[in-house]
Amino acid sequence: MLTLVAVVDYPAGAEAAGQRYEDTVLALLGRHGGRLERRLRGTDGQAEVHVITFDDRTGYESFLVDPERVTLRAALGEAAPNTRVIEVRKV
Repeated sequence: MLTLVAVVDYPAGAEAAGQRYEDTVLALLGRHGGRLERRLRGTDGQAEVHVITFDDRTGYESFLVDPERVTLRAALGEAAPNTRVIEVRKV
């Protein structure tokens, strides 16, 4: 099991487009053995935090190169969210 925390920042003025993108790509997780455990949005709407699990690292790696995800991200251009992913474990 692989657990990740993604901190997603939306470029100013592109929050709505970024949130629509996240809605779409998070729905792709199941194709790759992934699950969205928790999704939290900052009170200012400019950032989100996602807790995501995958059955294994291979699933995460295949999610990253999913053709639909790659195409959607490229279409956003400068409006694409900036994401920092942290691998975590319970302590």
